[in-house]
Amino acid sequence: MSVRAGFAGETRQHFTRFIEDCGIACEVVTPHMLAAPFYRGSFNCLIVPTGFGNPKYSKLLPALRAASPRILKFLENGGNLLVYGAAIDNPSAYDWLPFPVTYRHECHPRKITCNASGISETIVEDYDIDRIECDGCFPEHDGDAAGLGEGEAVVIEKHVGKGCVVVTSIHEFPSRKFIDRFCRLGTQTLF
Repeated sequence: MSVRAGFAGETRQHFTRFIEDCGIACEVVTPHMLAAPFYRGSFNCLIVPTGFGNPKYSKLLPALRAASPRILKFLENGGNLLVYGAAIDNPSAYDWLPFPVTYRHECHPRKITCNASGISETIVEDYDIDRIECDGCFPEHDGDAAGLGEGEAVVIEKHVGKGCVVVTSIHEFPSRKFIDRFCRLGTQTLF
């Protein structure tokens, strides 16, 4: 069975092409599809891009909230979820996740240190770790801080059921090695 990623967004983007260049089939899941109770996609992982919480850039946040029970079931059945920065100061931007996350929006480059034992250890492997753009940090969360920038969490990992959630404020594509591993570790399951 082939490895498949769902990309939550309104249109195809450079990110979707990047995922496909990594050898992972990628399907765009629009906000309407995401929120529709009858939509059924089958993915190893679902990716929520930067800016999902800012209504100036995206209509994803209401759809993510509507889909939160399905997201939980997807994770419990072994799907993986990769979530980027909300790109807005909104304390409830991550309230659709099955665990609490507080995000502080502040854009600037940071030196990133990743935990060598986590699934995210290679997320910044393709970059100069001394100067990676981030759009914020996570001062409070119920996960493991898998990546730190200036002492603050910029990558969080949390296992939920058989799946894993990675939340990051890194404002760059993940490394090719990370995207390949993260998608392949997820079990293809219905969303």
